[in-house]
Amino acid sequence: MKISVKVKPRSKKQTIEKKEDDTWLVNLKSPPIDGKANQELITVIAKQFGVKKSQVIIKSGLSNPNKIIEIS
Repeated sequence: MKISVKVKPRSKKQTIEKKEDDTWLVNLKSPPIDGKANQELITVIAKQFGVKKSQVIIKSGLSNPNKIIEIS
């Protein structure tokens, strides 16, 4: 399954919500430095969908706030 995600790093709270256009908005506490925000994103997505972190892959947008995530 592939999902579209918009990430907002350096937020006060860690939240995840699905928008009407099937895009997920994820607020992360981590800064977008040295991949910290991407690692937190993988953890949040894995928890949300009830899968292991190894099953969550960022397919595109590693350095972009708009990402495509694949969940296997």
